[in-house]
Amino acid sequence: MDNRNNIGLDKNKAKYLAEKLNELLANYSIFYQNARGHHWNIKGEKFFELHLKFEELYNGLLLKMDEVAERILTLGHSPKHNYADYRVTSKIKESVQVSDGMTAVEDILASLQTIIVLQRELLKLSSDADDEGTNALMSDYIREQEKLVWMYSSFLNK
Repeated sequence: MDNRNNIGLDKNKAKYLAEKLNELLANYSIFYQNARGHHWNIKGEKFFELHLKFEELYNGLLLKMDEVAERILTLGHSPKHNYADYRVTSKIKESVQVSDGMTAVEDILASLQTIIVLQRELLKLSSDADDEGTNALMSDYIREQEKLVWMYSSFLNK
C-alpha cells in the first residue's frame, strides 16, 4: 500500500509538517493581532513612522497566515482557525495595550525571533520530507524576516 499523499509526500511526514505549520499559524495569528494593536495604540514622537511600519507588518503577516493555511490544506490536513487553539499553541503571547514605540518594536523583535526559530525547524523537516513547497515558503519567510530583524534592531540602535 502506497503511503503517499496527493502531492507525493510521505503521509506521516506530511501530517507532522501540517502539525508544525499549524503551530506556525498560531504564532503568526497572535503576532498579527499584536501588530494591529501596536498600530492602533502607538503614540509619541515616532507615531507617523511606526504607525505605517506596523501596518506594513500586519498586512504582510495576514498574507503569510493565508499561505500557511493553504499549505496545510495542500498537505492534506486542516488549518486550525480559532484563537482558543492559538492561545494554547503559540509561543508568542498576546501583548497588552502598548503605546510606547520602543516597547512595541522590542515586542516585534521578540516575536520575529520566535517565528524564525520555528521556521528554521520547519525548513529542516520539509527538507527531510522532500517537501519543496514548504521548504521554499520557509526559506522566503526567513530571508525577509531576517532583514526585518536588522531594520527594527537598527531602529532601536542595537
